[in-house]
Amino acid sequence: MSENTNSVEVHGCLVCARLFNVLAVYTADNKLVNCTVTSPSGHCVPDEHQPLVACDIHTEDEVESAHKRWQSRNIKEADDKQDNK
Repeated sequence: MSENTNSVEVHGCLVCARLFNVLAVYTADNKLVNCTVTSPSGHCVPDEHQPLVACDIHTEDEVESAHKRWQSRNIKEADDKQDNK
C-alpha cells in the first residue's frame, strides 16, 4: 500500500505574489490530496493539480480573476510545449 507524502513548500499569492509557507499532501504518484497555508493571513485556493494560495485581504473577485489568468497562462505554456515537439 502506498502512502501519502507531506511536503513543505513556498508559494506566492495569486494576486500579489506575497510568499506563504504551505504544507501539501501528495499521493505516491504525485497527485495533490490537500494543502494548508501555515503562514498567517493566507489561504489555499482550490486547484486539483498543485497548491495555490491567496492573501486573506484580497476579495473573492480578485482571487477568481487571478486564478483564471493563472490557468490561461498554463494552458498557453502547455500549448507552446506541444508545438515544440
